[in-house]
Amino acid sequence: MDDKADAFIESLEQIEIRKPTELIIQQIKRQISTGVLKPGDKLPPERDLAKRLSVGRGYIREAIKKLEFYGILKTIPHKGTIVSSLGVKALEGLISNVLELERENFRSLVETRLILETNAARLTALRATDDEIDKIQKAHDEYRKLALKGTPNIEIDFLFHLSIAEFCKNQVLRSIISLITPDIISYSMSIAGDQQGYLKLSKFVIDEHLAIMNAILSREPEQASNAMSRHLTRILTLVTDIEKQKGEFDIIKWIENYKARLGSPIT
Repeated sequence: MDDKADAFIESLEQIEIRKPTELIIQQIKRQISTGVLKPGDKLPPERDLAKRLSVGRGYIREAIKKLEFYGILKTIPHKGTIVSSLGVKALEGLISNVLELERENFRSLVETRLILETNAARLTALRATDDEIDKIQKAHDEYRKLALKGTPNIEIDFLFHLSIAEFCKNQVLRSIISLITPDIISYSMSIAGDQQGYLKLSKFVIDEHLAIMNAILSREPEQASNAMSRHLTRILTLVTDIEKQKGEFDIIKWIENYKARLGSPIT
């Protein structure tokens, strides 16, 4: 391309494809801002909202769950979901913050995971019962079995992490990890590349999960925390390198370079 064509390309803005959940939250904000929905008002049933907005009920549930987590909505058993009794300005500000979090910012999500899950691993090593540790082991074994067959699964990968969060016996920590997991899974699928690239990445995951698992089995909280930190730091390094890369990202080449940096025996 000539200089004029290059300048034209550089002047274009990236098209932003917004997620249904974000659009639903935006509409709820608009209804509050215009006074259609007031503090204390009850939302229509999920099925009615889904029909009106022409989206699946899963998207409605996800939007409501996020707004509940931040105290904007409250679900009362046998009564339904209501708008919290806060001032309109406060509700608008809270929803604006949620919408900012909805913007794709995977690096921030991984940094947050690093803070949360290192502590979850430490607490699980201290607090989980033997039966609960067996459940974490089963999630690890299931991922390993699929990966060795050549069919690693991101959802099963995250089941291992969610199991650790569940058995750390801290409800707030578990809830926050569960809240950010769907967005992480979605973005992870987009950066893993083709099947060959994801299969190569899964070899890191198996070894890293095994180190976390062994520390929890041994009831070594600091080792569990450190192993989780190494696992998520590797993911953070990958995300950072992707953000720096201009053009198409070669996941296979990145794996080879990362192995060289570590002197890793992973093949």
